Amino acid sequence: MKVLSRFPAYTRYVGAIAASLLAGTATLAQDAPPSSYAPVVEQESFETVVQRMSAAKAEIAAKHSALLEQRYDLSERIDEGVQMSKGKAVQIGVRVKLPSGVTWEQLGVMSPAEIKSRGLWPAGFYPLPHPNHPEGGMVFPDFHIDEIKKQEGRDLTRFDLDFDLPTHFLPEFPPPIYLTTRPDLGDVSQGKVVTIDNYYGLFNGILNPKQLEGLRLLVMPTQQQQFNSTHDRRSLKASRGVTCFDCHVNGHTNAATHLVGDIRPQEFRHRIDTPTLRGVNIQRLFGSQRALKTIEDFTEFEQRAAYFDGDPVIATKKGVNVLERGSQVHSMAEFEAILDFPPAPKLDVFGKLDESKATEQELRGQELFFGKSQCAVCHPAPYYTDNLMHNMQVERFHEPKTILGRRAVADGPIKTFPLRGIKDSPPYLHDGRLLTLEDTVEFFDLVTGVNLNAQEKSDLVAFMRCL
Repeated sequence: MKVLSRFPAYTRYVGAIAASLLAGTATLAQDAPPSSYAPVVEQESFETVVQRMSAAKAEIAAKHSALLEQRYDLSERIDEGVQMSKGKAVQIGVRVKLPSGVTWEQLGVMSPAEIKSRGLWPAGFYPLPHPNHPEGGMVFPDFHIDEIKKQEGRDLTRFDLDFDLPTHFLPEFPPPIYLTTRPDLGDVSQGKVVTIDNYYGLFNGILNPKQLEGLRLLVMPTQQQQFNSTHDRRSLKASRGVTCFDCHVNGHTNAATHLVGDIRPQEFRHRIDTPTLRGVNIQRLFGSQRALKTIEDFTEFEQRAAYFDGDPVIATKKGVNVLERGSQVHSMAEFEAILDFPPAPKLDVFGKLDESKATEQELRGQELFFGKSQCAVCHPAPYYTDNLMHNMQVERFHEPKTILGRRAVADGPIKTFPLRGIKDSPPYLHDGRLLTLEDTVEFFDLVTGVNLNAQEKSDLVAFMRCL
């Protein structure tokens, strides 16, 4: 007999809980069948959960840290001439570590079957697990936690785990905000993190009333799976919850992580690298795999279901925020739709390089992008997305394996994210497994089989930094 205490794991049958309670015990049979639902009734006191999970925190973090060290070179390496829109240094170089005795050039000429049979798929190209994959849930970088606590007194700290990736691999904070309606203003954030405390002063007179109301709703805390008022939470104190902009800070991203809500069981759920909301006005698919068709669908779905691991039953218990479609959802979507990409001064009106402004290397990279590398098949100009979903079939390269609770098998189809402003949005791929653009080029060079040489890879990265 075993106590069920890890609520998001979905590994036991909820009906057995009721049977156990009727029998006068809070224990659960080991052979209970699996279920898609999270249990609603807590089986341990909150104090016991805090004590147990806090005690396990250091060991869980150590194992995950060891995985990152085994996969990546996590040192700070920058080029003073490569910066994000507001000046943060961009990390450069391939950070994924190769298997012993093989080079990228050697891998590039191998077939997927050979790489698979010889076990040579680089560790950093496997799916990246959540900082505690069996548990899951929203986790925020320390710099965001500190700023929200300072402004609002709202604490996004989890007692059971911390964010995992080093700060130098994350987007700049706070990120600038560019508006399609007022490009003349440049960054309208004034260097601040937009919250419920300051949104009105920053945007009154710039936005129309609907957009201003939409922004208010985007920075208004609501209940969420790990941050809520019930004893089934991962914050020490009862929480007012999270906001849309706690992950999509300033309409961009701070790389906060979570697990997708649309896959069961837990080990098959994919880690989420929070995508930017910049440029959603030109997108036609939303969610990395859900293929939601409008920004309104995405906005409503997030608070109704994704906040609660896709489980409407547990959402009802914790306090789902049911948005009114005709006014609230519409207002939120109207504001999101004016979030612009950062300026790209080297691009012309067709989204291609202006030859009078670009270097020879950047121009060579552009030629590769639209030619040999075949990047433009999925990422055509001017916004560098085809608004479709594609299955890269990465499972061709490796045997299925479990990595700290994450089952690495087929990823399935993934949406084509726009590449405009891509240097501002590390890490890369839908789960953040690729830390730099150089890692991304190496990954897709193998997946597509185009076999670029070292100079061509460098040229391609130089071009993407112009987007």
